[in-house]
Amino acid sequence: MRAFVLTGYGGPENTELRDMPKPMPGAGEVLVRVAAAGLNPVDWKIREGQLRTVLRPDLPATAGNELAGTVEAVGSAAKKFVVGDKVYARTGKDALGAFAEYAVVDEDHLAAMPESLDFVEAAAIPLAALTALQAIRDELQVGQGFRLLITGGAGGVGTFAIQIAKALGAHVITTASPRGRELVESLGADEVVNYENVQFEDEIAPVDGAFDLVGGTTLSRCFEIVKKGGRVVSVAGMPEPRTARQDMDGGSALVALFWVASAKYRMQARLAGVDYRYLFMHPGGSELAELARMVECGKLRPVIDSTYAFAEIADAMAELERGHAKGKIVVTMGGES
Repeated sequence: MRAFVLTGYGGPENTELRDMPKPMPGAGEVLVRVAAAGLNPVDWKIREGQLRTVLRPDLPATAGNELAGTVEAVGSAAKKFVVGDKVYARTGKDALGAFAEYAVVDEDHLAAMPESLDFVEAAAIPLAALTALQAIRDELQVGQGFRLLITGGAGGVGTFAIQIAKALGAHVITTASPRGRELVESLGADEVVNYENVQFEDEIAPVDGAFDLVGGTTLSRCFEIVKKGGRVVSVAGMPEPRTARQDMDGGSALVALFWVASAKYRMQARLAGVDYRYLFMHPGGSELAELARMVECGKLRPVIDSTYAFAEIADAMAELERGHAKGKIVVTMGGES
């Protein structure tokens, strides 16, 4: 089968399209004929080696973290799906494998695709929407009337975060460029701050919590705008000790590493009287089923920036790394309807 393979750590030259053996499902696994796969910043971060402390696949390894397709075969102990089912998934954190014509996925990470979506739309959902759901609902505990700041709302995770927060009853404030303003407003954002011209802390009243998708100085400024006792959740900052314990089942060495690495942000949060949490999302078929129900009742829709043929995946990755996509970039394998 054709696969987009990580051959080493560094720049784009460490990836290539090549023939790889077709995988076979283990006892509790499902073989999926991949129709489309979504791209995410974590894909190039893995290639660059930024996650080697927690994720070190044996190389060469097929890249990719989310997919949609059709069940081709099931393992001996897999009971949830049958051949021909249309499914979507965020692959296991230590498994990868979505950028290929076939992928093996743990059945607990799979869910039936929303019936109203095609493969491209479904492939855009798993990683980004699961990240948004776990951050907004579980970590920030957003509810009716909650004032929420989302930085970078026009990106892949941001477009889902706005919709999920609105479905939970929040008042959503987001940052976006003039080019992204119409998009985030169409998704339900109540206030939009043009990050190119102004600082959001100068424009908005204090918020109950913030979901940071930008990192750096933007994350630092989030601590200034969240009310005392509130929380800032980031997927773009620096992992902290709870990330190791709760998201990665890490031991004392990883906890200590993240303690040191996150010292700056934890100190800023403490001085501001707020809590800082870095989230490393976890895959889950049951939550994907929940997201599918949100799609079917009109509360959630994927936003597709662009699609590429699988043969053009290197170009798709380059576009992703430029950081200007509004919504998701998806590659299509062909041969699925």
